Amino acid sequence: MKTIKFTFRISLNKVVRFLITSDLSLSMGWGFIAPIFAVFVTEQIADGDLRVVGFSAGLYWITKSIAQPFIARHVDKNHGEIDDFYFLVWGLFLSGLVPLGYLFINSAWQLYALEFIHGIAMACAVPTWAGIFTRHIDKGQEAFDWSIESTALGFGAGVAGALGGWMASTFGFSAVFIFVSAFTMFAVILLFPIRPLIIPKVRQPVRPETKKPPFSEEKGAF
Repeated sequence: MKTIKFTFRISLNKVVRFLITSDLSLSMGWGFIAPIFAVFVTEQIADGDLRVVGFSAGLYWITKSIAQPFIARHVDKNHGEIDDFYFLVWGLFLSGLVPLGYLFINSAWQLYALEFIHGIAMACAVPTWAGIFTRHIDKGQEAFDWSIESTALGFGAGVAGALGGWMASTFGFSAVFIFVSAFTMFAVILLFPIRPLIIPKVRQPVRPETKKPPFSEEKGAF
């Protein structure tokens, strides 16, 4: 009887690998907050109720949505990826400080201020992450690269969401927020190995060559 051998190997270039791993850490971190945020606001904020929960979420998304195109347009005008990289790093770093701010707030306006800052931070991080990822995506397996990114996000958010409620009930909100900040800062650290592969500032827009020999600088197994 003929035996059919099935081999499945994940092969992603170095930039894509580290971007996905960084995003996984970010997703896991903020996933801890998802199941407990409304409870935190209504129980720990002096004037917190469901309206405050809704408005704070809306403020974050509206701030991010308004600021994002302007930041993206700015980095696109400067060809190369140095500015993208630093906007990404500082955006994630600022985002990592927001959960620590939750430890000290006790009023709605303080929560709104943090959500505004978080919106600006992610407006810096999201389009620049996507820009670098798009330029370095593996040629011929674009859908696969994006599927691994989506899988990592879903896995991270799912695991953290399942644990977030348990962690808050067992150790308290403070422990959750410290974990979120730690995971976000780890996401920042994971970006530095790709710094040598970031395209320097050039006069014309450049897309890196993604078709590489098996043992090129960027190629490796995930």
